[in-house]
Amino acid sequence: MNAANRLTPYLFMAPAVVIMAMALIYPLGYMMYGSFLDWNPSQTIGEAEFVGTKNYVTLWNDPNFHESLWVTLKFAFFCVSIEMVLGVGLALMLDRNVRGMTFLRTMFILPMMIAPVVVGLMWRYMYHPTVGTFNRTLDGLGLPKIDWLGHHALTSVIIADIWQWTPFIFILALAALQSLPRSAIEAAKIDGATAWQQIWHIKLPLMMPVLIVTGLLRLIDAFKVLEVILVLTEGGPGLSTEILALRISRTATEFRELGVAAAMSNYLLMLLLLLTVAMFAFTRWQEARANRLRAAVEEDT
Repeated sequence: MNAANRLTPYLFMAPAVVIMAMALIYPLGYMMYGSFLDWNPSQTIGEAEFVGTKNYVTLWNDPNFHESLWVTLKFAFFCVSIEMVLGVGLALMLDRNVRGMTFLRTMFILPMMIAPVVVGLMWRYMYHPTVGTFNRTLDGLGLPKIDWLGHHALTSVIIADIWQWTPFIFILALAALQSLPRSAIEAAKIDGATAWQQIWHIKLPLMMPVLIVTGLLRLIDAFKVLEVILVLTEGGPGLSTEILALRISRTATEFRELGVAAAMSNYLLMLLLLLTVAMFAFTRWQEARANRLRAAVEEDT
């Protein structure tokens, strides 16, 4: 009977393990194996020549790969940083009972409901050099027009991403804010803390574990953005907006180098794993800090 009880949890877990193995581990292993091959779409994976780490060495010495990696890091850093500031700021502003606040909250989350391809088309029309909304507005004000998708292409793509995904940060930050223990905030008010002091010393530290996970999710997603950039700029001009996800796609489909594309995917995977481990370690530290803060507040109350 005891043996049966011990096996029961594993029996319930077995279907999930099988599905995970089929949907995650097998494709991942397939990609890793393919990265060691000189492989093109005209071959099956069994017909491809084994070349060892050649694809990885080629990418390591490829300046175009370095440029795409640098563009990806810049894009992810600026998008996630600005989205976190705006999303948390909006959550702090709208965490109150005011007439029409429900409507405002609904309006703020609409952009993230739109398909990325549609977002790319919308912003491409608004960035149009002659009939776009922005340049027509600048022209009406007597100001010079801006080459949005030329010299300022990366900035323009970042703006579009911020517009679409700030609501994601806002929703999770607002949920974290509304789940905070009211006793901590009331205790701060009784002690004479100003609104800014409440935000800086009480609300943000308690929200930090949720905010770190939220930022990690957005960071991972920012490294994988494809559709919006593809529609807006197709990676141009030059390589100025070609992030790694787009370069992987082009390497596999246009250049027909599946092995190199697989190796590039593994580089991206390793980078994301390092960021994930670092963020989770920071999350553990922040959770411990938040627990100490909660304990101190409970003692004061």
